[in-house]
Amino acid sequence: MEYIYLLLCLGAIVFSADWLVAGAVTIAKRFKISDFVIGAVIVGVGTSFPELVVSSIGAFEGNSDIALGNVIGSNIFNVLGILGLTAMIMPVAVSRENKRFDLPFCIGVSVLTLLLAFNFFTGGTVGISRIDGLILLALFAYFMYNSLKSNKKQEVVSDEVITNKQLVFGIGKVVLGLSVLIIASRFFLDNAIAIAKAWGVNEAFIAITLVACGTSLPELAASLVAAAKKNTQLALGNVIGSNIFNLSLILGVASQITPLTGSGITAIDYAVMIFAAAAPLILGFKGKLNRWAGALLLLCFVAYNAYLLSTQM
Repeated sequence: MEYIYLLLCLGAIVFSADWLVAGAVTIAKRFKISDFVIGAVIVGVGTSFPELVVSSIGAFEGNSDIALGNVIGSNIFNVLGILGLTAMIMPVAVSRENKRFDLPFCIGVSVLTLLLAFNFFTGGTVGISRIDGLILLALFAYFMYNSLKSNKKQEVVSDEVITNKQLVFGIGKVVLGLSVLIIASRFFLDNAIAIAKAWGVNEAFIAITLVACGTSLPELAASLVAAAKKNTQLALGNVIGSNIFNLSLILGVASQITPLTGSGITAIDYAVMIFAAAAPLILGFKGKLNRWAGALLLLCFVAYNAYLLSTQM
């Protein structure tokens, strides 16, 4: 029955993602908000709620491997898996503002997370302390402020006039889409974990693969729908915003619940996360992630998961 539930949840995720993207674009048109900012702030943050729920639960239960592995794995999957697949469907535009601030900021937060996790500045126990978490929360607040402030520098979606009635329906689609995404993702996650445990793999591996991919299904669905609608800046904003949200807000909140040790998460996992953060800037330096770049990202994702599987044998 678990496999049937997985398929049903996947269908619900795909349909709700379409509502979410459609509603987000309507809001963007009404308030003259750029595709990237609506993707990073509304879609990116909204679709990361499953990661917030799972990592917070892991922290409450004292399971740092779940809390940390979920975030690290999600960030890797978001770029190498989701953005790679998105670029293969429709080349993703990388704007000047993306290259100037958004992508470098994501890289910086990723590197800082590694340094904090291994206590590069203070020494002592490996992990994310409560003070580290406060630093990450401050970075999240700064990113949100800067994203909204820089909206005028981004390309606006459209000059189309949106009525109040259309705006209300758009907000309703976003709320309904997010609600179904979160619920369906949670059911998908529960069944995926049950199946993984039946296969006999450890919790760190489950967190960084199945849990991470499961909680990233909203990002996957939203990005693919955005790509199908030729809204690639929204797709990029979704991925970058989600990754920054995962590291800064989710780890920040989880570490306030309990300091995170994450003994099962290795330096290699952090290194792959940093590589994933840097890849869009390097491959999209000329202004676009083309299909070959997307294929390369997907190949890296397959190689990383092959490595993880080899550690379980």
